[in-house]
Amino acid sequence: MSDSLLDAATAPAGKTRPDDVPEKFWDSEAGQLRVEALLKSYRELERRLPSRLAPPGPEAPEEERLRWRAMLGIPESPDAYEITPKHELVSPDREVNRMLHEAGFTSSQVQLVYDLAAERLLPLIAEAAQQFEADRQLEVLRNHFGGEERFCRVAGQIRAWGAAKLPPGVMEALSTTAEGVMAMERMMRGSEPALGRDSAAESQPDEAELRRMMRDPRYWRSREPEFVRRVSEGFRRLVGG
Repeated sequence: MSDSLLDAATAPAGKTRPDDVPEKFWDSEAGQLRVEALLKSYRELERRLPSRLAPPGPEAPEEERLRWRAMLGIPESPDAYEITPKHELVSPDREVNRMLHEAGFTSSQVQLVYDLAAERLLPLIAEAAQQFEADRQLEVLRNHFGGEERFCRVAGQIRAWGAAKLPPGVMEALSTTAEGVMAMERMMRGSEPALGRDSAAESQPDEAELRRMMRDPRYWRSREPEFVRRVSEGFRRLVGG
């Protein structure tokens, strides 16, 4: 085994150059290291090191760019990424991988992107989808009952009837969809004739409400048959047939 650099630096004159010491750093006459040459080389290496770590510029040869990417652990192509998805909805996507590869992402960084999508984005998407569906179901009920005000009035009646007549689990399940709420309304009308008559009387629009309905785009623009029929029947009722 050859002597260490430290041993070589303090070796007596006439000692032969160790195998692991480059010739340019060895003073053969003194039999020791050229300390100044060694320090100069170290300072030059230290100066160049940051530029070696920086990515090659656009004018750099392709070989240099590929060598730099390989040094960082960037695969040769997007298809070489090894990804283990945490959820089936965030499985590897070729176009996403292509963009990440162009941006210089390593395999571990790409894996982190997919992990974050599964852990952080999926819950947000699910929450937004639930809110969107709830809003859509409410809009269906508003249209079915003839507007926000009338729906709120009927909703109170359905809630009171359901609490008195239905098991809590059934009431909760039916309340989550527009179809379920309309089913409860039909059951309420069928099982409570008096309540049904009262509610029907209350739901008849007066003249002011009918004029508001005529300004609704469903009446004057899209001419929705059911909406137009309700307006026509309302005016017919007001004038006595």
